[in-house]
Amino acid sequence: MSTKIVLRPAQREDVAAIVAMLADDALGRGRERIEDPLPKSYYDAFDKVAHDPNIQLMVAEGGDGSVVGCLQLCILPGLSSQGASRALIGDVRVSTTLRSQGIGEQLVRWAIGEAQARHRRGDANSSSC
Repeated sequence: MSTKIVLRPAQREDVAAIVAMLADDALGRGRERIEDPLPKSYYDAFDKVAHDPNIQLMVAEGGDGSVVGCLQLCILPGLSSQGASRALIGDVRVSTTLRSQGIGEQLVRWAIGEAQARHRRGDANSSSC
């Protein structure tokens, strides 16, 4: 079963929902700080990510407009393969109540497609994406 979502770039106002999903497992609970308001460090990190052309932080938005998933795609330059870049997919999370409904798969498929599109365009020297 695949839940209908809309994928879009994350916005600053999504940070709290993203951090809540990052904290929603045993490892995340030990790493993240869920406070109200969130620590400024999360917003500072978001600003850095948002301004880096080699990083895309995406969210999955449910039918009600809430953030139900997230993913970070990083295009990393390298020396191997004649200076080819690599695509790294990280921080894939889906809201606890919506897991096993295909949202994570949709996010990962988007990231693979985006990396391939960057390769075709020649973005960031991405010959291995």
